[in-house]
Parts: sequence; structure tokens; C-alpha cells
Amino acid sequence: MKEMLLISGCLFGLNCRYKGDNKKLKQLKKLQKKYLLIPVCPEQLGGLSTPRPPSYFIEGDGKDTIAGENNLINEQGENVSKHFRKGAYEVLKVCKQLNITKALLKERSPSCGVNKIFLGEKLTAGRGVTSFLLLANGLTVLSEKQYTRMEIT
Repeated sequence: MKEMLLISGCLFGLNCRYKGDNKKLKQLKKLQKKYLLIPVCPEQLGGLSTPRPPSYFIEGDGKDTIAGENNLINEQGENVSKHFRKGAYEVLKVCKQLNITKALLKERSPSCGVNKIFLGEKLTAGRGVTSFLLLANGLTVLSEKQYTRMEIT
């Protein structure tokens, strides 16, 4: 049986991004030859609709959100931190139930960003809420940008 790989739903081709579109990976078929892909959208699992207003950090990053900070708002000024926390813990639950140890997540997302997030309108170094939680629980987490440069081992 193939090893399971958690993948951001939008990278899998699901129309779950905030705009209602996706960012399907061109290399998806190659990835499917090696892994059984398990697509998730933390924001939907956290109770947010699709489409939805874009969200961004007002301070810190996903580590702070997991620690209880209410540091994520959408462009309408609503605090959405609890939705991002809930979604991250739901994704972790899936990983634990299925013994998933690797994840391929969408860079620059407030949930899935592995190395980059938006702090206000500025792209900056940081981790999304789900990305941080998975890393903190021992998963190997890569962004789609890292995958295009190297094979997931």
C-alpha cells in the first residue's frame, strides 16, 4: 500500500480557496504514483465558508494562534482565529487517525503557509496555523514550492 500524504485541498484541485478557486499542482499525477493523497482544507474544517473574505495575521503567526492569541482577522475586520485553530486541530486529528507523517501545504496561506504568511498586506516569514501545529506534532511539512525543487522523501 502507498504511503499517505496530507495535501492542501486547493493543491489537490478542490475549489476551496478563499476566492472559491484552486491551485492544482501540475505534478499531481506524479505525486499520486508515489502517495495516497489525503486532501484537506483547514479553513473549511474550521467552519469557514467558500468563498470567504481573505484573512491575514495582525501580529505573530500560527504559533501564536495555537497558543491562544486572537491574531487573525478577515478583510471585513472579523476575528477568525478560533476557526483557524479549530481547523488545524481537525487536520491533526485526521493525521493521527490515519497515521499520516507527511504533509504538502499551500505556501502563503494563513492556515497552510510553511515559510511565508501575510502580516497585514506584507508577505513575511512565518508559519500558518495548521502548518505550525503539524510541525509541532512531528510531521514533515513542505510547501508546494519546496516540492517542485525536490521529491518528498
